[in-house]
Amino acid sequence: MTDPITVARRYIDLWNERTAGRRRKLLSENWTADASYVDPLMQGGGHGGIDALIAGVQQRFPEFKFKLIGEPNGYGDHVRFSWGLGPDGIDSPIKGTDFAVLKDGRIMSIVGFLDQVPAGV
Repeated sequence: MTDPITVARRYIDLWNERTAGRRRKLLSENWTADASYVDPLMQGGGHGGIDALIAGVQQRFPEFKFKLIGEPNGYGDHVRFSWGLGPDGIDSPIKGTDFAVLKDGRIMSIVGFLDQVPAGV
């Protein structure tokens, strides 16, 4: 099993990467080619679909960054971690918890839950 902290940090790094080429490189290194992502607001599949989701979030929240909240944990090929999204220096106004399923140490699927979303976001 891959270390849950490493999986979660790589995931956060991906969502914070603003350069498209580097983001696609991180996807190819850390996600399976047929990976999927789903949360209550969006879903995507494969590197192209997931990259488009990330680019969309970055465009909508250009001053926001993701950060880990608490300690990631997991067992077998499953990892759970919580994150915050917001401007640096304040408590994140948007928070969520994601569940990853790994295959050969790479993310195969993410199911995300939104724990805190302010009205109008």
